[in-house]
This record gives sequence, C-alpha cells and structure tokens, in this order.
Amino acid sequence: MTGVHLTAPSVASTAPPTSRMAEPATGGRFGDHGGRFVPESLVAACAEVERTFREAWSDATFRQRLDRLRTVYAGRPTALTPAPNLSAELGLTVLLKREDLTHTGSHKINNVLGQALLAHRMGRTRLLAETGAGQHGVAAATAAALLGLDATVFMGERDMERQELNVFRMTMLGAQVIPVRSGSRTLKDACNEVLRHWVATVDDAYYCAGSVMGPHPYPWMVREFQRVIGEEARAQCAAELPAAVPTHVVACVGGGSNAAGTFAGFVDTDAQLVGVEAAGGAAMTDGAVGVVHGYRSRVLQDADGQVAEAHSIAPGLDYPGVGPEHAHLGDIRRARYVTVTDDEVVAALRRLARTEGILCALESAHAIAWVLRAAGTAELPSGSTVLITVSGRGDKDMPALMAAGR
Repeated sequence: MTGVHLTAPSVASTAPPTSRMAEPATGGRFGDHGGRFVPESLVAACAEVERTFREAWSDATFRQRLDRLRTVYAGRPTALTPAPNLSAELGLTVLLKREDLTHTGSHKINNVLGQALLAHRMGRTRLLAETGAGQHGVAAATAAALLGLDATVFMGERDMERQELNVFRMTMLGAQVIPVRSGSRTLKDACNEVLRHWVATVDDAYYCAGSVMGPHPYPWMVREFQRVIGEEARAQCAAELPAAVPTHVVACVGGGSNAAGTFAGFVDTDAQLVGVEAAGGAAMTDGAVGVVHGYRSRVLQDADGQVAEAHSIAPGLDYPGVGPEHAHLGDIRRARYVTVTDDEVVAALRRLARTEGILCALESAHAIAWVLRAAGTAELPSGSTVLITVSGRGDKDMPALMAAGR
C-alpha cells in the first residue's frame, strides 16, 4: 500500500476559516491521521475524485442542485424534536435531531446524493458501495435509481442475515447486492471487497463511501456532505434554546459520519461533543494508530498488529476503525468518546419508544444509552441541555430483535 500526499488549490467551504473542522491539511491530514494509502492503481482515481469534488463544491449550480434534492426529495430540513417526557424523567432538556425522518430513513441520503451527483459529473455509470446496516446501501440504490445509474452494493453475509429487509429494499430499487463471505462477514470485509472491485472498474464505476473513512478526499468530502445536519441543528437550537447552544451534543460513532456532520455545526461553540461507540467496536477507546481501508486512524488491533474483529448489536457500528477526523478531535480533546453495551442499547431503544413514541435505529440508540446512563452525573449534570442526533429509524432492526427475543 502506498501513502500519497497531493496538493491542490484551496476551495471555499461552508466552514469558517478558523474552524477546527475546515479543510484538512495537505494530503488529507487531520493532525496525525487521514491521508491516502492505496494501491498505485487507485492513486489517479482518488485524485480525480478530489479534483471533481473541489470543482463541484465551488460551482454554485452544483450546490443549488444538491440543495434542491435535499429539500424536495430527501425532505430537509429535518425536525428538531423536543423529548419532553424523557427530559422530565432525566432532569435534562433533551432535543432530538431527526435524521430518521429523511427519505430512506437515515442520514446516509445527505452524503449519497452529493456523491451520486459527482459520479454523474465524472461520467461514471455505476455506483459501488459497501454497507453494514444496509442504510447506506439503500441510499446508494435510491440515488442510483434517481440519476439513472447502476448500483452494486457489497454487504457481509452476516449483515445480510441480520438486515434482510434492507437487502430486499436494495434489490427492489434495482441494485445488485453482493454477499461477502470472507473474514467476519461484516462491514469490515465489505469495505475490503468494494475497494478491490474499484481497482478493476475505475473507468466506469465510482466508489461511493458510506462514512468519513477511506482514502483522501473521502473523509473530508463525506463530512462536508453531512455538515448540513449540524448547520441545521445549530440554527434550530438558536431558535429553541434561551442559551442558543446546547451544553452537550451527542451522536453515535462507527465510521462516524452522522457525528462528524453534527459536530461540524458546534465545534466552534462551547458545547461538549460526545461520540458514543459500541463497547465491542470502540476504536477511539480501545484502538491503536494504524492503517485500514486506505487511511490512517485509530484501529482495533490484535497482539500482532493485525486488524481485530469488532462486535456490535448494531451492524452499522460493527467496524474496527473510526474516521480520521474523529481521531484528531480526540487527540486535541475537542470531542470525547465513550462506550455503551449491547444491553444498554436495547434498553435505550425501548425507553425512547415508550416515552416519546420514536423507534430509532440500534445505531442511534447508542447515543440515547449514554445520555440515560450519564444523566445526573458529573458527565451530564442535571439541568443540562442535550442535542442527540437520531441518525436513523429502527424499522430495519425489529426482525433481528424479535428473532433474538430482545
């Protein structure tokens, strides 16, 4: 694998120039993390994606088309929903940023619409995607259908068993779903396979990454496409809260795109940023610096330095790495990262459902679980105001929970 560091002219971002979440340094570096570690055969492909993104992001017509699709197709802006019953029980003010209300049912559509437009701009005819929980695969299949592209989605065989509904949704949308039978048969292995396939198909296919991971420019580009979550929430909180900014901003973290998009709206405020990982897949908490899937970050590793298996009841968090910008935010202590167990997650999903009538995804329930545990402690004192990103809806998880007797 080769680490390549390319320079390119700067491009206007929606981030303030002094923001801690503005454009990465040369070569796609966030402090000591990020970069581009890919086979020589993908160097030019990554450079072309970066060049096209920079051009598109500076093109008012591209931005207007994306904004219109987000509005009339994806259903933005999403609601900021007060959770009065949960707030009363916990002694907090809890606000929910409702990405579960988007078309396709998760935040993934924000990123995929942007990347599908890039693929169309580059003259590519096919989207390649990996998926764990199936939400990114569904979003990729949806955008491909909308723009007249083919879609090929790689998914671990174990995840396909856990997420049969989303597999069926993808095929209904016209995507080809390829089961991955190597390794743990989960998201890590799907990422391996999609990158291998891209090597052989760079002339006609576009790799549509599902999170803030992968070789540069993907971590930066996906965060910029997801920044809309944080920017909307910031404006909504200003209208809803006397202090304008919540004391805590909380989101689940696997690769970390919903958290990165949310944090981007609050990183330059006094809000505490909290990313919640699965206890069995906590790269920020238990990982060491290494290279995986084309980027350098914190990665779960065994005693020999090999990538270790992750575990989570939520297939979207069943991943051994974390986005490089999250590793950097942790290094500079601007965000902190905590873990919750599977049992806490299931209990949190039930509690949100029964107090507020909202069935969230297992991934999103990680953020709820930490708030439930920390409420009234020094981590989250009584009277705090908490914004939680509900990254997706829970329909996809009900069959698995029923089968497991949960």
